Amino acid sequence: MEDLQTLRKEIDEIDKSLVALFEKRMTVAEQIAAYKIQIGKPVFDKDREQEKLTALGAMTHNDFNRCGILQLYEQIMSISRKRQYQLLQKHNPIQDWGFTPIDFLKTEGVTVVYQGVEGAYSHGAVQTFFGSQVSSFHVDTWKHAMEAIQKGDAHYAVLPIENSTAGIVQDNYDLLAAYNHVIVGEQLIPCKHVLMGLPGTDLSQIQHVYSHPQALMQCADFLESHNQWNIHEYANTAMAAQKIAEEKDPAQAAIASPYAARQFGLEILAEKIYSNPGNSTRFIIVSKDKVYCKNAKKISVSFELPHTSGSLYHSLSHIIYNGLNMTSIESRPVLDKNWEYRFFVEFEGNLMESSVKNALCGLEAEVQNLRIHGNY
Repeated sequence: MEDLQTLRKEIDEIDKSLVALFEKRMTVAEQIAAYKIQIGKPVFDKDREQEKLTALGAMTHNDFNRCGILQLYEQIMSISRKRQYQLLQKHNPIQDWGFTPIDFLKTEGVTVVYQGVEGAYSHGAVQTFFGSQVSSFHVDTWKHAMEAIQKGDAHYAVLPIENSTAGIVQDNYDLLAAYNHVIVGEQLIPCKHVLMGLPGTDLSQIQHVYSHPQALMQCADFLESHNQWNIHEYANTAMAAQKIAEEKDPAQAAIASPYAARQFGLEILAEKIYSNPGNSTRFIIVSKDKVYCKNAKKISVSFELPHTSGSLYHSLSHIIYNGLNMTSIESRPVLDKNWEYRFFVEFEGNLMESSVKNALCGLEAEVQNLRIHGNY
């Protein structure tokens, strides 16, 4: 035991020396940053760092220690760069990355576009976010919605981006990359499917039920308890409701949103028929105007990375080191670049905050094709 205590004391003395040397190194790094700022030299010098790592690795006496030294100094260099980015940001602050801060998002006297039909969950998201009296129209595809705001036919587009059960809407991530629009808000809509039919219909009259395949799956337990019904897949939940309203057959029912029941004058025959009460869809509010509210709390960015060891880790470290909470990360293939990916990252923060500016400054220097998709 005495030998162990002696060894631990020796480790403590070594660590004390390492901490003192680390702080001395950081002081020199700050001096280097001041020089780089003065002459306009970028912080990140990949060739210099690789040369330094090779030299340090050669000083070790076995492969294990060589690997450890390389990892250790990659971290030290990364921390040094982050401090230099902080100093660079203080000396030459970047204001809001081309975004204009506003006090609040305009929701009155605007036109909103969404994909689907009236009564769909997208329509419900529009009315929840903007109010029931908002001027809105629908289009056939999400791409058409993005084109509508690009042409000026609408001020905002409302698009589903993620479902808590089914996952992300991949096509809309790709549209965010393809168009230079920004996210200015989000709306969470619970998927509270209901069974609806013509007013006065009794459950005993129903023979056919129509809905989108995903909604049918999410209500599978309820439907199994009525296995005498014939189940039919339909292109859209709201369109299924519309079919029931138009054909006026009391033997037919639809599974859709309460918005659809109100829209088409149908009676809700059964509520809470979904298996997962927490099932929700997150919608994003998209605009071509590069603005953000001063009280915005979430930032969405995307970037590409080289195929090198640790590239994703090092990019995310800029978020972690600045004390920012990452809430989501997704990846999508980059068009025309086989096996290369664009990463979409969401984290908490506001473009006015110094920690956010420091993180974005580091990301811009060390990743490829950084895009800020919005602060909302």
